[in-house]
Amino acid sequence: MKKVINALCIVVVLALTIIPLSMSFAKGSAKGQQNIENNSMEGKGIEDRLKEAIALYIGSSQAIVNNVETQVDSTNANVKPYIKNDRTLVPVRFVSESTGAEVDWDQQNSKVTVKLNNKVVELVIGNKTMKVGDKEEVLDVAPEINEGRTYLPLRSLVEALGKKVFYDRGLIIISDRENVFDASKDKGLIDEVISRVNNLPRVGSIEDLKKILGNSRLSYGRGGNYFTDDIAVTADAVFAPAPADEKSKAEENSFADAGASMEYSTTNVQVQGVDEADVVKTDGKYIYQINNNRVVVIKAYDTVAGNAYSASGMKIESMLNFDDDSFYPQELYVDGDYLVAIGTYYEKASVDTMSNKRMAYDIYPSYLQKNTVKAIVFDISDRSNIKKLREVEVEGNYVSSRKIDSVLYLISNMYPDIYYLETEPDRITPDYRDTAVSDKYIDLKCTDIRYFPNSTESNLMSIAAFDIKSNDEVNVQTYLGAGENIYASSENLYVSVTNYNYNLVRPLPVDMVTVEPDTAVSSEILAEPKIAVLPVNSETTTVYKFSLNGTKVTYLNKGEVPGRILNQFSMDEHNGFFRIATTVGNVWGTGDNISKNNVYILDDTMNITGKIEDIAPGEMIYSVRFMGKRGYIVTFKTVDPLFVIDLEDPSNPKILGALKIPGYSDYLHPYDENHIIGFGKDTVEIKGNAYYKGMKIALFDVTDVTNPIQKFSEIIGDRGTESDVLRNHKALLFSKSKNLLAFPVTVMEVNDAVEKYDLAYGEFAFQGAYVYNIDIENGFKLKGKITHLSDEEYQKPGYYYNTEKYVERILYIGDTLYTLSKGMVKAHELWGMEESGSVVIPKN
Repeated sequence: MKKVINALCIVVVLALTIIPLSMSFAKGSAKGQQNIENNSMEGKGIEDRLKEAIALYIGSSQAIVNNVETQVDSTNANVKPYIKNDRTLVPVRFVSESTGAEVDWDQQNSKVTVKLNNKVVELVIGNKTMKVGDKEEVLDVAPEINEGRTYLPLRSLVEALGKKVFYDRGLIIISDRENVFDASKDKGLIDEVISRVNNLPRVGSIEDLKKILGNSRLSYGRGGNYFTDDIAVTADAVFAPAPADEKSKAEENSFADAGASMEYSTTNVQVQGVDEADVVKTDGKYIYQINNNRVVVIKAYDTVAGNAYSASGMKIESMLNFDDDSFYPQELYVDGDYLVAIGTYYEKASVDTMSNKRMAYDIYPSYLQKNTVKAIVFDISDRSNIKKLREVEVEGNYVSSRKIDSVLYLISNMYPDIYYLETEPDRITPDYRDTAVSDKYIDLKCTDIRYFPNSTESNLMSIAAFDIKSNDEVNVQTYLGAGENIYASSENLYVSVTNYNYNLVRPLPVDMVTVEPDTAVSSEILAEPKIAVLPVNSETTTVYKFSLNGTKVTYLNKGEVPGRILNQFSMDEHNGFFRIATTVGNVWGTGDNISKNNVYILDDTMNITGKIEDIAPGEMIYSVRFMGKRGYIVTFKTVDPLFVIDLEDPSNPKILGALKIPGYSDYLHPYDENHIIGFGKDTVEIKGNAYYKGMKIALFDVTDVTNPIQKFSEIIGDRGTESDVLRNHKALLFSKSKNLLAFPVTVMEVNDAVEKYDLAYGEFAFQGAYVYNIDIENGFKLKGKITHLSDEEYQKPGYYYNTEKYVERILYIGDTLYTLSKGMVKAHELWGMEESGSVVIPKN
């Protein structure tokens, strides 16, 4: 009987391989192919380009055949192109029949025959030899059966049928033309095709939402969206600046005035051409500052004798107050005559004002709090008379933003409330508003929300994109899933989220747990008297990739790697590959749960192509810097190893060298391609444990990658000394051409009258800017210190200092250095450090 059943199973599986499938096309190599030759399709629309063509996408069951959208397999959504051994495999029958070919299956010999016009292709499951007419060809990957379908390397099949392949970022198009698209010119058209063949499913309805979530992880008021409790949101973490071997954007900017031009610094951003919001911006003539729930506009200098500049004429040009005191500005952008203030808006609205949503329970108050992320665009062509142009608002909590050219991307998270899932489901979806279109809120429905298959995140992440210089309506896309850390290149947006899994077990000594009788744990104890089995969590990081093209945001794919990331600096894109550094486990763990660190490289479809795992067991990542073909990772437990990693071959990354020194770096900043500046803390080891001391800056020489060295270092203050630059890269001012390094710092020092010991905390000694000359010959030379505190304030003992005079940012315009606190702006000559001007900013 078993033999009969087995035989029937084999017949069913093999029969499935010849069931007609939906039509689509794929590629034989995971490496992208650029279209070449003539531009016969230039100016043509998508319909003309996809005529008599097949479009597929890696990992998607959707397809387009001759401009008709279809499924690769209407009976099995798991039939889709995939990558194996750097080759894209596609279902033979679907591709072949989509081109008009006939497919025959010889069950006895596990043989597939494809006939198209006068071409005959024969292949056998598991055999790398493919016969095309009278010739035999050797395949890189043998035909195989997956999901009951026969798969073959894309290019081998397509070329055997006399067709051409176009590939770009996972999109596969099979046709008679090789130049269906130009990847360098047709990004918008290609993204539109991708959105059709890689369309994420919509939630659809509340009932569907319940099914998607399964055992719901929705929280009761977790996000404070309709309650009055605030939420802790993962903020933008440390970024790497633009590559040091490129001329910095700051050094390219100038402001023309009275026939002269002034070089000025700009925000220290991660990627050239991708701007990041900050609390201070300058355009080379004016300085703009978020200051106690307002924007202060400061004229940085006066023009003297037509072309000379004097900071002594610095003055407040205007103060921008907001109409509603429920709006709290956090960051801003400045672009020509446009200023954008981004912040959080808290509205205690009556129930009926929120998209006509009603209260679900009588126990709720007569009002509820609505949290939104709001971007307000202003016309600053007349800095003394600023005018509001537009507001864009999305319900949720601010995660991050980026600006490319004049297009602003806002990312927000909303945490739905489980109360409303059963009673008033409309309440769990976000609203948005764009005053360029209407002052009314638009309530997103479940049909507007898409979800990532196999994800059970209950958060709602929204990506809003709009052009700050036009009145075109904002494009808002909402997904069931969270956004934690953001990385953006000029082409793509990457959103990461950490997943915590609790379905693993770990052994513990019995005496560390309380055992109840007749339980699973007690059964384990009986089986193994000295061991109890308890749950242990593991972590993975999922990264969602989106294509950016103006205000259009197209979901491309997702990847997953073991471990958790430190911040956005842990992510990077280079030559189409995505690099990410993670930590798994616990520094104080044991066995399999001890911490280890990893680097993964993913291809353009977010599949892992190369990796290094188990770096520095027992330590965790403190900082990461990817620089082109190299990567630098600092781990720490008791000493600070700086690892130099070769990333040139994405399939085979390797550690080239390491340097172990006391202390650690929280942030790495490139000086040039062979030197890196580290910002962190000095440490001391006591009985096997490390304790931080003063702030440390160091210049590392990695010219010899196998033997990196610490060339120079400087210690600032004692235990308790802090700097914003350790947590926020935007607080750093660096100019290689000016040999300039400056950052705000709060210095704590142990009094000489007190006996010093390694763990002694210092008392407040200084707050302001440390300004250094820096070069690779002489290292760090302290040029000067700038403070906004008075002598009287320094006479006050202990830890006190006036936070209104806390220096937050340093910038330069021409040869003048400006320091900014909430209470004042000071100007100093860059070369001699003499004070040349100041302005006091009045309190609200």
